Amino acid sequence: MEKIRKGDEVIVLTGKDKGKRGSVLRRVDADYVVVEGVNRAKKHVRPNPVSGVVGGIVEKDMPIHISNIALFDAKAGKGGRVAIKKLDDGRMVRVFKATGEVVDA
Repeated sequence: MEKIRKGDEVIVLTGKDKGKRGSVLRRVDADYVVVEGVNRAKKHVRPNPVSGVVGGIVEKDMPIHISNIALFDAKAGKGGRVAIKKLDDGRMVRVFKATGEVVDA
């Protein structure tokens, strides 16, 4: 079970975008995720009239390592570490380590 999933709201812990919040758009692989509005890079795009692409400079969200982000805890107002806990009925859920509150509602 993954501790950070697509659609989660995360906060950046280190790097040039420290403190920014955004939602996870996709997982690149086991170690990297793409977060909305974080780690943006400028990419030069060549025009392609056949597919209707206009050339120019486009900003693109680049992958960021999961060790540099943390799941955002709205009640605490900061990022929190996540543990995986097995409930009595056999379901596996994610919980914040500091508060013990269930992430998956």
